[in-house]
Amino acid sequence: MVSVILSDLGTEILIPVCAVIGIGFSLLQWLLVSKVKLVPGSAALNSGGAAGKNGYGDYLIEEEEGLNDHNVVLKCAEIQNAISEGATSFLFTEYQYVGIFMVAFAILIFVFLGSVEGFSTKSQPCTYDILKLCKPALATAGFSTIAFVLGAVTSVISGFLGMKIATYANARTTLEARKGVGKAFIIAFRSGAVMGFLLAANGLLVLYITINVFKLYYGDDWEGLFESITGYGLGGSSMALFGRVGGGIYTKAADVGADLVGKVERNIPEDDPRNPAVIADNVGDNVGDIAGMGSDLFGSYAESSCAALVVASISSFGINHEFTPMLYPLIVSSVVAIVSWVALPSSFTIFNFGTQKVVKNWQLFLCVAVGLWAGLIIGFVTEYYTSNAYSPVQDVADSCRTGAATNVIFGLALGYKSVIIPIFAIAVSIFVSFSFAAMYGIAVAALGMLSTIATGLAIDAYGPISDNAGGIAEMAGMSHRIRERTDALDAAGNTTAAIGKGFAIGSAALVSLALFGAFVSRASISTVDSVGSAALKMVEEVRRQFNTIPGLMEGTAKPDYATCVKISTDASIKEMIPPGALVMLTPLIVGIFFGVETLSGVLAGSLVSGVQIAISASNTGGAWDNAKKYIEAGASEHARSLGPKGSDPHKAAVIGDTIGDPLKDTSGPSLNILIKLMAVESLVFAPFFATHGGLLFKIF
Repeated sequence: MVSVILSDLGTEILIPVCAVIGIGFSLLQWLLVSKVKLVPGSAALNSGGAAGKNGYGDYLIEEEEGLNDHNVVLKCAEIQNAISEGATSFLFTEYQYVGIFMVAFAILIFVFLGSVEGFSTKSQPCTYDILKLCKPALATAGFSTIAFVLGAVTSVISGFLGMKIATYANARTTLEARKGVGKAFIIAFRSGAVMGFLLAANGLLVLYITINVFKLYYGDDWEGLFESITGYGLGGSSMALFGRVGGGIYTKAADVGADLVGKVERNIPEDDPRNPAVIADNVGDNVGDIAGMGSDLFGSYAESSCAALVVASISSFGINHEFTPMLYPLIVSSVVAIVSWVALPSSFTIFNFGTQKVVKNWQLFLCVAVGLWAGLIIGFVTEYYTSNAYSPVQDVADSCRTGAATNVIFGLALGYKSVIIPIFAIAVSIFVSFSFAAMYGIAVAALGMLSTIATGLAIDAYGPISDNAGGIAEMAGMSHRIRERTDALDAAGNTTAAIGKGFAIGSAALVSLALFGAFVSRASISTVDSVGSAALKMVEEVRRQFNTIPGLMEGTAKPDYATCVKISTDASIKEMIPPGALVMLTPLIVGIFFGVETLSGVLAGSLVSGVQIAISASNTGGAWDNAKKYIEAGASEHARSLGPKGSDPHKAAVIGDTIGDPLKDTSGPSLNILIKLMAVESLVFAPFFATHGGLLFKIF
């Protein structure tokens, strides 16, 4: 056994301390955001009343235009409250249904895994060393079930906290936009940082505590310990799937309904308070893009950590009971690259499909680095293809001159083309990391890509917060110049959201492959279209209100926002069940009836196809959205030649954006969860499939 520089005690201190620092930093950002008050009269105190840089007070557009600041702040607070209540109500309704699933699936895990050894309570020979005795399968079933529930609850809390942070910050971003784009950006980004660092730190801390508590029972049986920990990743990802699908259907039903009737048929601005679907649309940004993404990236982190820990437990780290190297996946998520030399022996072995592969510590560092660089490449490529500052989006906008059909064709072509470089980056990172450290190297590369998860979540949350800020400015009747500022933030937010999705998809590919390798080792092997129907109901309701409520178009009557919120809530809860069932039941059915070899083929197929479709859908939707905003902003001579709002090219761009919304916010993100969830579910149930699977082949 080769000693390491960092002691086990040092590891026990380092990981939780780093997690607490992350939580502390997020609370500091929260404190800074909370200084912007949603109370009448406080805006003047915070801005014009105090001298800013160079002795000058902050400038408010409302002061110049003679608007009543008291009423503006009150209106912003009222709208924020409506959005927050709608989002909270939806998530509580969704979590009630998800809670029933969680209990049912937890029972399923316990029954299936407990039956591997006939619910025996006797110790059994270890899978990878039959000369040693390991804890009974019934214990692994029980602890896997507990880990599943812990992962699910942590995922749900992650999503809920993200939503509350976003709804707290949206109106504050709107009020800060009166002072300039820079101040609004700082509030929106700080709010995103609260979510990013809080979720990353919580995920790390809960996983670390879970490992140490389980270790009290398992003792030296690290094979059983880390096999049961995989339930943590399964719980996180299963909740993320329902959050992404349910939230995505909600937000896109409202968004598509609001756009088609409001902007295309009635020719009124986006987020116009006369549009009945506008509150539901802003609620959707929080429950879909914020809560869904929070659960999604938490799931990715949990699964990549679990995959690395499972492989490490049957390598020299686990065999020799080296605690610090064993927790390398958690340490590398806590601090910096130097840990590869501090926490790892200079040479060790990694399990590689039945053999032990000799690996050096610098090779694992390169696995982390190659994952990080692959993530950066995906981010840069995503920005190029989705930002309206570059030619691809401008070409899509230009195609709107000849109508919606050419816009759709150009957008789809852009999405397909944008897949090429990210797929090469992922392939190279897989090849390099596998060459160095087999499947463990791929899991560590995924952690390298996710090492920036806190910032990734921050930039992803920034987008919906900015989008909400623009909507609040429009609904509060604020100056058009404030809306221009929030639109500029929103356009940047579309790109940052696309970059965040790119990281999520890229890491999902690496995580899935690592989980696939763990599944193959453990098993001993040598979309439903839901947005459309919900959006149709929303379109019909918005049309009904415009046609039957007198004075709605004139602005003298108030629309029925609550009915639209209810339509999105009911439809998303109902429609999220079939996709969720499809993903969760497929590995179970294939594993039980066809066996582990067939299931491994299903996992490989879902990975290869899912990654490409997810990247394409995400980038196509982002490009269409920013092409529309490019025309609306009119910031260049070319953009002005396509506008203004209401022109035929603009209407074509709105149609493209409407098509792209469910692609980038529902289909793409759901696919990236699908490939991870099927793999981690297969890994959790691998002992059962290996023992009792392949019933059809046994019968015939």
